[in-house]
Amino acid sequence: MSTLPDHNKPGDNYVQSFARGLAVLKSFGAEAPAQTLSNVAARTGLTRAGARRILHTLLALGYVSSEGRLFRLTPKVLELGFAYLTSLPVWSQAQPVMEGLVERLRQSSSAAVLDGDEVVYVLRVPAHKIMSINLGVGSRLPAHCSSMGRVLLAGLPDDLLQERLAAMTLTAFTRSTITDSNQLFETLMQVRAQGWCLVREELEPGLVSMAAPIRDISGRVVAAINISGQADKADAAYLLDQCLPQLLAAAARINMLLGAPAQGA
Repeated sequence: MSTLPDHNKPGDNYVQSFARGLAVLKSFGAEAPAQTLSNVAARTGLTRAGARRILHTLLALGYVSSEGRLFRLTPKVLELGFAYLTSLPVWSQAQPVMEGLVERLRQSSSAAVLDGDEVVYVLRVPAHKIMSINLGVGSRLPAHCSSMGRVLLAGLPDDLLQERLAAMTLTAFTRSTITDSNQLFETLMQVRAQGWCLVREELEPGLVSMAAPIRDISGRVVAAINISGQADKADAAYLLDQCLPQLLAAAARINMLLGAPAQGA
């Protein structure tokens, strides 16, 4: 449930009405695709009067539609997300590279960025459906048990990583999920040292994924790409001997397009 944070905000630089408008937009989702005024007020912590003003503003701007007492998001909301995607050249440059990777390996490939304790999908090239989760651009997965999440966490500075792990809830999604913070830290250090990550059946039974980092011109890890497939069709030897070199080559190609320094240089 989306709620407005109750801690103090910066004074003159903080526009509370704008924050409330974003909270209203974020209150819609798979579990609440259509809401009444009362629903929105309850999910955001706003008064009914405040929720009404924001909903009618969003209605006038075309970001929500109304049908009787129900409000729904409109496709215009996608403009907000695509503004981010189109503002960074990495995604348009990465897509043909990832499409070639999928064609060669017959496994799905995705790109994601880190947002708090989750990864957010910014690009996806599916090969076929391998997960019960329906993934697309904007989808979120927990960082601690996904291959891209671990690559992104491993790319954080040590102090920020320690702070993040201390506050993170390590939910077990399968019997294989790492839920001990010390063990996860050791795993992340291994990921950082080797420059890639393999996760087998920690997020969902039957799913195996492998990820590599995407770096900006300063060498900082800003995104990750992965390949994912069915665990029973991808043994360790195949993944390491056949898939890993091609994944790393694709990541290196994208990094080169972004002007990232060669690793080891």
